[in-house]
Amino acid sequence: MLRKHKLAAALIPAVLMMCSCTTAPASDTSETATELSRFYDQELRFGSCEDYAVTELQEKTFAAVTRAECARLTVPIDYDHPDEGTAELAVTRMAAGGAAKGSVVVNSGGPGGSGQLQAIIAAGGLKNTPITEQYDIVGVDPRGVSASSPAIDCISDEQTDKTGFVFPAGVVQGSWTAADTRRFADECVKRTGTEQFLAEVGTPNVARDMDILRAVLGDEKLTYIGQSYGTRLGAVYAEMFPSKVRALVLDGAQDPTLQSADRKVTQYAGFQRSFDLMADACTRQPDCVLGQDRGRALRRFHDIVRPLIDTPATTSSGRPVDYNTAIGAVIGGLYQSTTWPAVQAGIAELTQGKGDTLLALSDGFAERGTDGVWSNYLEANVVINCMDEQRRTPEQEERLRARIWKEAPFLDPGGSVKGARDGCESMPGSTELSYPYAQNITGLPATLTISITGDPTTPYEGGVTLANTLNGALLTVKGEQHTVAMRGANACVNDVVSDYIVDLKTPGEGATCTLG
Repeated sequence: MLRKHKLAAALIPAVLMMCSCTTAPASDTSETATELSRFYDQELRFGSCEDYAVTELQEKTFAAVTRAECARLTVPIDYDHPDEGTAELAVTRMAAGGAAKGSVVVNSGGPGGSGQLQAIIAAGGLKNTPITEQYDIVGVDPRGVSASSPAIDCISDEQTDKTGFVFPAGVVQGSWTAADTRRFADECVKRTGTEQFLAEVGTPNVARDMDILRAVLGDEKLTYIGQSYGTRLGAVYAEMFPSKVRALVLDGAQDPTLQSADRKVTQYAGFQRSFDLMADACTRQPDCVLGQDRGRALRRFHDIVRPLIDTPATTSSGRPVDYNTAIGAVIGGLYQSTTWPAVQAGIAELTQGKGDTLLALSDGFAERGTDGVWSNYLEANVVINCMDEQRRTPEQEERLRARIWKEAPFLDPGGSVKGARDGCESMPGSTELSYPYAQNITGLPATLTISITGDPTTPYEGGVTLANTLNGALLTVKGEQHTVAMRGANACVNDVVSDYIVDLKTPGEGATCTLG
């Protein structure tokens, strides 16, 4: 029986925000270490994954592989008070083809992505490399995410399908009040279970959880591949536990020196660049829905999508596609150039009052199954980012909205910046994070950062800065997509990552690969 998790894909443009963080490790004192010893000394009992699928996607993925083993890891909810409740994290292991030298822990990003799924994806993508022959690939659903328990839950599947749900944020169309943010926070607390747990889902605690996982797996030091948000997690782990790092691959990284608002602006500017490239490709086609005049393509796009604010498009399922859902689907399709044709087709379909293609893009990104069950990917993304990011006043959020619409005009619905609101303002807890992060780390071994020149959501320059910050190696990859290391589709990248993971050999200065 699949457990139901959900959130409207209209959230996509609001929540694909990653942030930076820093904090002191929980294990600094012998007293704390003694209190945590029962967690570090536990035994993982791997077995069948039959009861670990909570979405249709997970169910199908587990059914397609025979080597997956699953277990549950117990961690304290509050590391300052480890006796006040625990969480259970879902762990998946794909065993090495030969004698395992250790484990490679992987994170899929988000935040909110399933590490269980990523373990299977990475094991498949890297199957022709020495990595999977010599190392177990291990993924964990972070606290609050997917099959872990408690799981973050803010809205029902039925409500999401019926009306959609837009997180109050400056980047999306709409106006919100303090009462709206309070209702959202209250519903998340009510459906998830406790205010205490929501307050403890931020990245520092996820990094602490990962150190427990490292120890329980029997690894003296961590070998890790993290993509997107996973680069934030990896960098935070490096800052908290530098002596416990063996190897870190950070794929699709953010600039660790940016404040959260500046990072959002930079990120959406990256999406504007990808939108422009998509529009360029479209206008060179005789049947382009945006026309053949590149200078008028953005205006044509606005003419098509802005009417959705008042009159949503219809779909064969009866579910509406409003402005925010359509924009979210477009953003989801901009992540890699191979999905640009689907974005173009979806925009063309809107001219007929229909939204099936964009709804399919949206559902795929948000992991909604054909059975109507949503993953909690986007809900977790919202709440975890709330616990990590600097919270803003309504005035600050309105200024941020104006900056984003200026840098990414394809998002601009043509209305006022008034009514923008930080949806995190009523969330419980307070952040332990500070900016910049991962600065001046001592005792950290060589790391590998991978940055793609045309990455729409984590721009290339952010990876350059992270590599310099960590005093590590940088692999530049030329192409138009977001992340590459665990896909296994590029031989050049595979070789660099394998050399590093297996032999701790980093590429030289100026190392470059090109996507096919």
